[in-house]
Amino acid sequence: MLSPAIRVLRSIWRSSGSEKGERAIPEETAIAFTYNTASYAVMMATPRDLEDFALGFSLTEGVISSIDAIDSIDIVEEAMGVELRIWLKAPEAAEFLGRRRRIAGPTGCGLCGVESLTEAMRPPPEVGEGRVFTPDQIMEAVNALLPLQVLNHETRAVHAAGFWQPERGLIALREDVGRHNALDKLAGALARDGASARDGLVVLTSRVSVEMVQKSAAIAAPVVVAVSAPTALAVRMAESCGMTLAAIARKDGFEVFTHPHRIKGKLATHVA
Repeated sequence: MLSPAIRVLRSIWRSSGSEKGERAIPEETAIAFTYNTASYAVMMATPRDLEDFALGFSLTEGVISSIDAIDSIDIVEEAMGVELRIWLKAPEAAEFLGRRRRIAGPTGCGLCGVESLTEAMRPPPEVGEGRVFTPDQIMEAVNALLPLQVLNHETRAVHAAGFWQPERGLIALREDVGRHNALDKLAGALARDGASARDGLVVLTSRVSVEMVQKSAAIAAPVVVAVSAPTALAVRMAESCGMTLAAIARKDGFEVFTHPHRIKGKLATHVA
């Protein structure tokens, strides 16, 4: 399997002069999804945690409602990329083949190739009530993400999605060149481990665009926290599905855009 990062030669130009050296950069690979031999999607992604990617993408895109629908997954490396051959059990396979679509997803876009405006604007499912968090817990979750972003420490060029619980801290983290891919991989990791997104909060290093809300709602995450800002459409989607959306999380706090009732208390953490 391809390495998630490689080292390349480059020239460095600074005001003090120039020099040559190496830098680690993330790998980007075409990942093709097929279900029972039927082509479905090609995503540009980091070649790591691909079983999680197969599971999570299948869930967040609505191909399956449970990982129990999957019989097996084959990861096949080819000359031009990697094929994820996902084998659905008979009832799910028949349903899938009746509504199959083709999409192509570049790194920065999770909606490219959908066949209609209705499909692109599909309303996310309602999320459950979930838990109430203190502002300090929100900050603790955000601060827990950065030290564990191993690939980003090496390359400074990938996104991360994590899942945090007060009792256990950060229990899962996935990285990818695509922000929606990182979230899909996290969704797959949680499903594989039998963890419910209802019991904690999802933390993102990226901006919150509409597909991030749709994918988070697909795994029933009541609270999503991001270090960057949301789009207007993402806020409307989060509002409509009952999701608490906090963003622009910095060292001195964060902003809550929808359903603030799940965050209660005062921010007591002292920031030097």
